[in-house]
Amino acid sequence: MKLTTAMIPAAAVLASLLVAAPAFAQNTETTGFQIAGDQPIDIDADEFEVDDATKLITFSGNVVAVQGVNKVRSSKMTVRYEGGSTGIASGQGDIDRIDLYGGVRLDTDTQSATGDTGHFDIPTQLFVLEGKEVVLQENGNVFVGCKLTVNMATSQAKLDACGKRVQVRLNPQSRPGN
Repeated sequence: MKLTTAMIPAAAVLASLLVAAPAFAQNTETTGFQIAGDQPIDIDADEFEVDDATKLITFSGNVVAVQGVNKVRSSKMTVRYEGGSTGIASGQGDIDRIDLYGGVRLDTDTQSATGDTGHFDIPTQLFVLEGKEVVLQENGNVFVGCKLTVNMATSQAKLDACGKRVQVRLNPQSRPGN
């Protein structure tokens, strides 16, 4: 099944995708990127393909997924699922993993995170954003590394340097009351 340039509401597909958070050189609690569970999710892509034999849904070409103030952009997004695609389309399926490829960007009204690839493992509740340079920004603060890991179950996040050094720029104007 292929659709072209179609706005596809699929709450089950992305309910767990729009999750990342600012991270620091050490573990920290996450804030910011949150699931807006009571709001619809719209996915816009050049192509949409479902392969029930391999249990894979593929969105490709300028993929944009929006839920509330959360927005995810990438060149390609694949969704691995269990059960049938009919269940996924109706919001009743079991999503196992979501992978993002090519120019991954996650945005809210106050934060953004960019990387080359990303994935969300549903059973473990781990979101990972990786790349030559993973950049997190919030209120003028900038954090740069190569791998961001967010545990959504514990609200812990870690930014790795991958053999280099994590770079942090803290803006004093970002503190509350300034």
